[in-house]
Amino acid sequence: MENDFLDRSQLEAKEAAEKATQKRKKAKIKAQKNKRPSSFVQILNGDFLTKEFMTKNLNFIFFIMLLLLLIVGKGYYGKRLSSDVLKTQKEVDELTSDYFEAKARLEEKTRRSELVEKLEETGLKETVNPTKVIKIKKPEETIE
Repeated sequence: MENDFLDRSQLEAKEAAEKATQKRKKAKIKAQKNKRPSSFVQILNGDFLTKEFMTKNLNFIFFIMLLLLLIVGKGYYGKRLSSDVLKTQKEVDELTSDYFEAKARLEEKTRRSELVEKLEETGLKETVNPTKVIKIKKPEETIE
């Protein structure tokens, strides 16, 4: 039987110790309830999709997805643009080479010796006398 005489201070100390142990137990239970697995584990499990985190930040998540789509689109646009630039550069190089070829042919056909040979058939000959320039001086008008 427990008819032992207990001093009030001893009784209060005993009750305080019991309360402290109960508080510790409650704190441990709360800590276990509040303790969440790490974010990485939540992502791998897919738990983050069912949490209220997802519903609260849905706008931000859509914004991030839009930015990712824009980045991918920009990459494709850049590739297409660079291929267009290369294609245009090749065309310009071809046209430049065609221009120089045509210019060389024109110079070859319009050489003086070539023209003399072609004009001999028609009876025209090259002059041996140098050309003379005739200058006419206009009389200065007098102002009356």
